[in-house]
Amino acid sequence: MYDLVSLGELLIDFTPASISDNGNPLFECNPGGAPANVAVALAKLGKKTAFIGKVGNDQFGMFLKKTLMDVNVDTDGLIFAEDANTTLAFVHLDERGDRSFSFYRKPGADIMLEEKEVNYDMIKNSKIFHFGSVSMTNQPSRDATINSARYAKENGLIVSFDPNLRPPLWADLNEAKEMIRIGLGFADVLKISEEELYFLTGTEDAEEGSMILYKEYGTKLMFITLGAKGCFFRFGDNTGHLPAY
Repeated sequence: MYDLVSLGELLIDFTPASISDNGNPLFECNPGGAPANVAVALAKLGKKTAFIGKVGNDQFGMFLKKTLMDVNVDTDGLIFAEDANTTLAFVHLDERGDRSFSFYRKPGADIMLEEKEVNYDMIKNSKIFHFGSVSMTNQPSRDATINSARYAKENGLIVSFDPNLRPPLWADLNEAKEMIRIGLGFADVLKISEEELYFLTGTEDAEEGSMILYKEYGTKLMFITLGAKGCFFRFGDNTGHLPAY
């Protein structure tokens, strides 16, 4: 029995490292992908986790699989694509340290995951199913994600959802909102940023916005990340705030 199975994107984040002697920016190759990060974090805390997704049959895909295996994340659900490369994301930092992203994903292997490739036995044999909206931007991974979340819900798993909105990956932000709302319909646990809360509810107030979502979707537990201000949480009618550390 797994404590958690994550489904979604597993990719390479190229993050700023330094400046070369010639004055050119240098980037460091790092494993990334929000659903994969959750599986890795819990594995490092001693939990049994697994990941379902798709990477390219290339050096980056091999590196990502090894990264998961090195921390004991089960990779039986990881598929290698022959028709697409591993997705790459270049991370840019502004003066305040806020991130923006440039993606190389037309297509990327992560969005090529088909429903027939999903290992539903792994999902059924888990306590928690976790997913995000990045795998809902395109077909066929959109259907694979939605049907997996539905399967998890129907089989009594706790369903965890992190919208992780990345506007450059969506052709239409109205479509993004529609897909995120579909995800919310399955979620027992929601992790959402204050920017995403505003995107969905039109309010920046964490207490008000979380109540709007609670009334509409009945989400049992919500965490709204507030950057340097910490985190707001809602558990039904009970709310609280935790400072940043």
